[in-house]
Amino acid sequence: MSHANVLFFLTGSIACYKACTAISRLAQAGVTVQTVATPAALRFIGPATLEGLSGRPVFSDMWESGRALDHIEFARKADLALVCPGTGNTINRLAAGLADDLAGALFLAWEHKQKPWWIAPAMNTYMWQHPATQSSVAKLRDWGVRFIEPAEGLLACGDTGAGRLADPEKIAAEVLQALGKK
Repeated sequence: MSHANVLFFLTGSIACYKACTAISRLAQAGVTVQTVATPAALRFIGPATLEGLSGRPVFSDMWESGRALDHIEFARKADLALVCPGTGNTINRLAAGLADDLAGALFLAWEHKQKPWWIAPAMNTYMWQHPATQSSVAKLRDWGVRFIEPAEGLLACGDTGAGRLADPEKIAAEVLQALGKK
């Protein structure tokens, strides 16, 4: 694929700061990166940072005047969607098929049989291991969603275990490989 478009979706996790490295690497490789951020994500990282890294305005409010159909347009244009970091809340909401927010609307508008949707989870170990989250992960995998497994180690909350966002360099490399850019 000579030119690639990635829909890069950030959700409310401290790991948003690490996701910025993946955005930067993708943009440096010539990928058009359209960032989408939940209100919770914007509490961890500002729109100016995301716009500076991607060179494009951040999409964060589906109800903003003039943007009512952007979720459909972004879903059409992107070659790959990546939720990074993917919180337990977002993973469980996507598996429930809820579309009352931007994440859900984009997910349901996505052409799942034609284009990849990936999630790089980041959360507390117990949240990751919770039966609700694991059930949702299994359901999403059945629907064709690919997960970049979380790493193990010290978490922001002080616990140790699985739940750390995978290395952002690894995430970017896997996306570039999938897009035929590496």
